[in-house]
Amino acid sequence: MRSGLRLAWAVAAKDLRVAGRTRDALLATAFFAGLVLLILGLALGGSDARTPAQTAAVAAGALWTALALSAAVGAQRAFAQEQEAGALEQLLLLPGPHGALYVGKLLGVLGPLLLVAALAVPTGLILFGAAGAGTAVPWPALALTTLLGVTGFAAGTTFYGSITVSLRAREALLPALAFPIVVPVVIATVKATALLLSEGWSGEVGTWLTFLTAFDVGTVILATLLFPYAAEG
Repeated sequence: MRSGLRLAWAVAAKDLRVAGRTRDALLATAFFAGLVLLILGLALGGSDARTPAQTAAVAAGALWTALALSAAVGAQRAFAQEQEAGALEQLLLLPGPHGALYVGKLLGVLGPLLLVAALAVPTGLILFGAAGAGTAVPWPALALTTLLGVTGFAAGTTFYGSITVSLRAREALLPALAFPIVVPVVIATVKATALLLSEGWSGEVGTWLTFLTAFDVGTVILATLLFPYAAEG
């Protein structure tokens, strides 16, 4: 257990240092999220004819579409650095369980995605005129929704990033494989965010967040157990 935790933290710290030093993946992810929000904002921007609930639903859908696509962009770099440097096999030889490599890579992907989400969420709400659409924005609950949603995206895309890293068409295959898995996250986050923006906290929001928590925990556990077989394949 200790060797696994040390390995996971070492991999995560290395990836976060590289991301902070080069900033290429972070900037690409942030630019992609901003571009998607801008395009959707121009096409679906605020309208006086919409009710507060409709405005909240449109904003939530656009925001989580941008974050879901950004997660796929960020996860493409999870294992690509080692693959391009010819060091992927050496990474798998590190002492410790292979599942810890997945956890470390997940943390390395999750950090930049959370930073992008912290910028994208308030920007998207302002862009779509949804900040206070019907009620004051419950920021703590919205932050928890964002954390759980981004974690779900990162968990799914990181695992499939390990499967597609050695394939020539990995840029196209990763979204095609990962998106069907993260559809429940998209639905839950959009529903929870729309309810928070239009009505505030409610029991239904709590149900969606409970579902997101169960999905995240289940996905991480399952991916950690399956990662050794994916890596060896």
